[in-house]
Amino acid sequence: MTSRTPDPQFRPIRTFGRTGGRALSVRQQALVDDMLPGLTVPVGADAALDPHALFANAGPVCLEIGFGGGEHLIEQAQRAPGTGFIGCEPFIEGMAKALTGIKENGLTNVRLWMDDARPLMASLADHSVDQAFILFPDPWPKKKQQKRRLIQPDFLAALHRILAPGARVRFATDVASYADEALTRFLAHGGFAWQAERADDWRTPPEDHVPTRYEAKRLGDCEPVWLDFRV
Repeated sequence: MTSRTPDPQFRPIRTFGRTGGRALSVRQQALVDDMLPGLTVPVGADAALDPHALFANAGPVCLEIGFGGGEHLIEQAQRAPGTGFIGCEPFIEGMAKALTGIKENGLTNVRLWMDDARPLMASLADHSVDQAFILFPDPWPKKKQQKRRLIQPDFLAALHRILAPGARVRFATDVASYADEALTRFLAHGGFAWQAERADDWRTPPEDHVPTRYEAKRLGDCEPVWLDFRV
């Protein structure tokens, strides 16, 4: 689903696990084959794409990186029909579920990217995204795996470039070492202002949060940690 084919030797380290599992149902496969191409973001030259042009409304644009089963993405898009949502998810079953939600709810404010989020981010114009969600990314809990975690200095530099002044970023994880590492890296960047004023601000789900099935499984080693930032 990508229009660019980077040289494998220069491809960044993979930050996510498998991209496929059980076979899709006939209906899901039809959505992937017939509906996804029309919703796929046309990734091209670096910093050339204004994401506002992808949507009929000239409202804000929200980027969700790794939307899992799509519950959060679909509900947020329903709540804010004047906002354009771009959802990234390399796992085909998650993409099929998101397509189902888009179709069943008649959503016209969602575009999709079934691949690594970083080529998509590279294509977006400077200061063109108003909000970003990074909720429960692959935690890579083993020490030798942690270099695969998404929140790295290069990723944060790329994210900061595409965020508009005043943009909001939400990161969540249920792995304690990742929460500590991510907070350290966001703050070390210098362009992300952590919004927490007391412990409940990072211990309690934000009022506008949409719970997901992954979150409910409690697979991590701690209760979810919510880190909200402003640019």
